[in-house]
Amino acid sequence: MRTQMQAACEGIITSEMEKISRKEKMPVEILRERVADGAIVIPLNKNHAAKKLVPMAIGMGLATKVNVNMGASPFHATLDEELEKLWVAERYGADTIMDLSTAGDLNAVRQAIIDHSSIPVGTVPIYQVVEEKGVKGFTPEDLLRVIRLQAEQGVDYMTIHAGFKKEFIPLVKKRVMGTVSRGGGILQKWMSHHNEENPLLQIFDEIIDIFLEYDVTFSLGDTLRPGGLCDCNDEAQIAELKFLGELTKRAWARGVQVMVEGPGHVPIHMIEEQMKLEKKLCHNAPFYVL
Repeated sequence: MRTQMQAACEGIITSEMEKISRKEKMPVEILRERVADGAIVIPLNKNHAAKKLVPMAIGMGLATKVNVNMGASPFHATLDEELEKLWVAERYGADTIMDLSTAGDLNAVRQAIIDHSSIPVGTVPIYQVVEEKGVKGFTPEDLLRVIRLQAEQGVDYMTIHAGFKKEFIPLVKKRVMGTVSRGGGILQKWMSHHNEENPLLQIFDEIIDIFLEYDVTFSLGDTLRPGGLCDCNDEAQIAELKFLGELTKRAWARGVQVMVEGPGHVPIHMIEEQMKLEKKLCHNAPFYVL
């Protein structure tokens, strides 16, 4: 099976592209070209598409999409309420949802959400790994196991914090707000404890293999986004952003779709400059604006 990006690169217009073209009022050939170039993504895991997922797209020239974060917590976790959150999100027009559950039967809750969702479902796999193994107790193999499981279940896109290199940790210490990303904080503790490179970066090519098999879209996590206005465009943010651009190209070279998270807190007079910089460094990949 081809990914949407592979099909687009081969000049093939998929049925999903045709449906999105009609909905977005964009000529289908332009849509196909932008999927091929990476400027548009169609989050569409083949195992979710086989159920009730309605195709949608994110990126250049399309309507802005809105994601809803949801999930069970250690203080409150019921499957019925998670499904009710999904239905409310769909009813009020959410374009995607992210299951960020950290308690309960994580696999069962996620599967139920995917089975009932007509919109793409995203996750942050490292959250599940930490619940199972602790912040310092997991291995790269644990991450791969959970990522494969979630891909098999039908997750359409995953936040993968592979851009936070060990060499960037000293840059964080210069900040007022430090690392505000939860995934980034987990990785910073893991790298410091084990004195090893980011485990997600260690297995990045294996993650691409899994995403290629199921057509999962990367949402490359911006672990060094500024947590306060004073940290905007600092050395840490730009270093990670440049590297995220390199990782984007690595995924595209295999036909795997990518969007990039960012930018965090930005002074209002710098928003235009910031977005142009992010688009330039990440080669016009769509941005998941936080």
